[in-house]
Amino acid sequence: MKRVLLTLFAATLLLCGCSQDRAHILKVYNWADYIDEDLIGEFEEWYEEQTGEKVEIIYQTFDINETMLSKIELGHEDYDVVCPSDYIIERMLLKDLLLPIDKDFGSTPNYLGNLSPYSIECFDNIEGHGRNANDYAVPYMWGSTGLIYNPKFVSDEEASTWEALRNPKFAGKILMKDAFRDIYTTLLVALNKDEIASGSKDLKTITFDASDESIALVEDYLYSFKDAIAGWEADFGKEQMTKERAWINFSWSGDAQWAIDESAEMGVELRYSVPEEGSTVWYDGWVIPKYAKNVKAARYFINFMCKPENAVRNMDVIGYVSAIGGEQILEAMADSEEWEPLDASYFFGPEATSVCLNPVMYPDKSVIERCGVLHDNGDRTEALLKMWSRVKGDSASVWTYVVIGAIVVLLIVAVVVRLTSKKHGKHSKKRRR
Repeated sequence: MKRVLLTLFAATLLLCGCSQDRAHILKVYNWADYIDEDLIGEFEEWYEEQTGEKVEIIYQTFDINETMLSKIELGHEDYDVVCPSDYIIERMLLKDLLLPIDKDFGSTPNYLGNLSPYSIECFDNIEGHGRNANDYAVPYMWGSTGLIYNPKFVSDEEASTWEALRNPKFAGKILMKDAFRDIYTTLLVALNKDEIASGSKDLKTITFDASDESIALVEDYLYSFKDAIAGWEADFGKEQMTKERAWINFSWSGDAQWAIDESAEMGVELRYSVPEEGSTVWYDGWVIPKYAKNVKAARYFINFMCKPENAVRNMDVIGYVSAIGGEQILEAMADSEEWEPLDASYFFGPEATSVCLNPVMYPDKSVIERCGVLHDNGDRTEALLKMWSRVKGDSASVWTYVVIGAIVVLLIVAVVVRLTSKKHGKHSKKRRR
């Protein structure tokens, strides 16, 4: 609340024309619930210590990549720092909407050196249209795509393959993310697993493929189990899993970790799997738009977020995995009493070939090796959207309406309870990709 009031106050001053000079204002545009808010005020103090200059943050949030992009592209909004997803970074580079990030901070330590090797590699693979994305963006958070499942109804073996989605045992108990790009690319990788294994096709090339043939291949696969889908969801899937109203949820690792933690408090066990046929990973990163007014403070803000202790704090608050690696992060995240050893050398370096980490947050190297990176589909996006519309258009089975009806009832009950109860439940962090 304190941060919200501060933001509104600063915005009011700007509108009135009686604020500090714009050179001392930093406008940050980020996903909702995607930062430890205490770090905002701490950055203002740290920045003055490092530069001798005052800065005041105006912090705003968005829920959809395209909303953020349209404000910058069409409205020429003067945000200094924004946090788009991988494919939007590609689009912003194509449209020349980003400034290169100067990584020389003088006497201030360069914390960007703490980025994991894997984070840098993934941004090397971003289509920069003649430019290296690592020069224009700094990785922030990342995760994988897979299946959240309830082991009471779905065995580990069954959840180890995408074929679980076509298993008639689970009809009416499957939820799918309403995210065409993630589902399309993930299933395309899986459907080409034999070609990838034989070397006749390259994983990286497949993730760029949006040809008519590939779209038809994925569309046919989706049609093969669409009648078993209980619903297409943007954010309610993980909550349905915690209540055992669904048994399988095609989702992201961040949502999976939230659901696993939340369900444990309710006496329900959930697990997460990245199927053996292959999948995808996603990234969000900090960038400086071309219309930014305070580039210096923007660079320092990004640098500040790369401090290992700040990365750990952000992970603790939002539940997603930082792109920062290094010994300090590894020490903070390792737990030999809770997790089995896995190979995280791709992320932390050769000293991490056998470390006890949460496999939902840090998959084993063997899992990562079969995961591609998401990309913008350019002028093929419309064809993908049409396919997505066709698949979803007549997929509203009876189970869909049952789920929708149940949600409406729950919402009514929740309103009544909230009005009659003085107790406040735990606030859950939610985010939409």
